[in-house]
Amino acid sequence: MDDEALSNWKLILTPAGEEWSGRARYAAAMYFYRAGEMSAEVLEIYRICSRIDHEDAVDALKAYKMGDAWIEKVERMRGALG
Repeated sequence: MDDEALSNWKLILTPAGEEWSGRARYAAAMYFYRAGEMSAEVLEIYRICSRIDHEDAVDALKAYKMGDAWIEKVERMRGALG
């Protein structure tokens, strides 16, 4: 993993509740979308959650029962970087 990818993983894993965390996660989501690692539907959930700092987009994905492959990837990275 290169430095840019690692930096974006750290951003997308920013804990919910921190000021501007929703926007940070959305910015990283755009990186992963452009890299072909995230679907447009998952990106849209990050966009919707971007203005709600206390809402974790992964929790929203789970609630809407979508983005299973992305959720698995995020959970693996949380364990690796957590």
